[in-house]
Amino acid sequence: MREYFLISVVAAVFTFVATPLARWAAIRFGAVTQVRARDVHAVPIPRLGGTALFIGFAAATLVSSQLPYLSQIFGTREAVGTLIAAGMMCALGAWDDFAELNWAIKFGGQALAACVLVVSGVQFLMLPLGEQTVLPTPFLVVLSVFVILVIVNAVNWVDGLDGLAAGMVAIASASFFFYAYQQASASGDRVFSTSAFISAATVGACVGFLPHNFHPARLFMGDAGSLLLGTLMASATISFAGNLDPAVVSSAGDTSVAFMLPLLVPLAILAVPLWDFAASIVRRIRSGQKPWEADGRHLHHRMLQIGHTHRAAVLILYLWSIGIALGLVSMAYWPVERSLAALIGLTVLAFALTWGLPRWRRRRAL
Repeated sequence: MREYFLISVVAAVFTFVATPLARWAAIRFGAVTQVRARDVHAVPIPRLGGTALFIGFAAATLVSSQLPYLSQIFGTREAVGTLIAAGMMCALGAWDDFAELNWAIKFGGQALAACVLVVSGVQFLMLPLGEQTVLPTPFLVVLSVFVILVIVNAVNWVDGLDGLAAGMVAIASASFFFYAYQQASASGDRVFSTSAFISAATVGACVGFLPHNFHPARLFMGDAGSLLLGTLMASATISFAGNLDPAVVSSAGDTSVAFMLPLLVPLAILAVPLWDFAASIVRRIRSGQKPWEADGRHLHHRMLQIGHTHRAAVLILYLWSIGIALGLVSMAYWPVERSLAALIGLTVLAFALTWGLPRWRRRRAL
């Protein structure tokens, strides 16, 4: 655990120090987000913060390769492959931050980076569906690429308010780290894994970036950051869920539920951005838009429309993420009834704040 804490601190410190440099470069070379109809900021804001996030993650990877225990994960290609794929996604996003790429070029670049990640070994070898379900390799490869692209674009699309994407990914990564670490410890397997390392380093990078990015933001992460964070989340998810034998999943609750947790936990942790991603595609198709055409009707836009302040909207969306993630992760430790009670309680609280806080503010203003 101490080595994981160390690389989180390394990622946070390097990201925090590199962010002002990224801001200077964005201003110097013109990577600035102008005010558009769908945006919520009132003045142009420099972007390119994703390069600082990548520096933090790369520093954590370098340090971990020299540590007594974490260096074990470099016996496979997954960690280095994740670094390379993350660098490719970051570079693609930075290019888009400067030049506003055509959707086809952007998607093609994402697919190429996803293929690099899969070739490095980050792919589903089986599906944990109550037992080890082994499917044809070509199908699992295509499924792995598809899942990477979905997660990457889900994080990309949710990045619409100051601090939202960085905070939600930090929450998701922290939840995922503790679950993966606990499962490895309880099963008697080695506790140093690629998925746990990626999650711990991602938490540190996000924490180091948030002081610069929380409202009012001095710098946006841009596509360089959202594509990078999506890649890291996808890598951690597939590295864990795609290689875990459900028979060794530890649970203090219902065993049948425990068998499904390797798939349920990633879905729960990423529930908010995945929901927004799916709803956006359906909404755009129904309205005659192309699925990749941006609009101003994401979850975060709706939070502002019903009367939340910028910070309140972000914090309540954090609460939604925490509630859903903890509700399902707790099933590994509590009986199902207690976990469902916690999930329902946190969901009701988040719902009450979502709809009740703007009304309370309006009444107070009268």
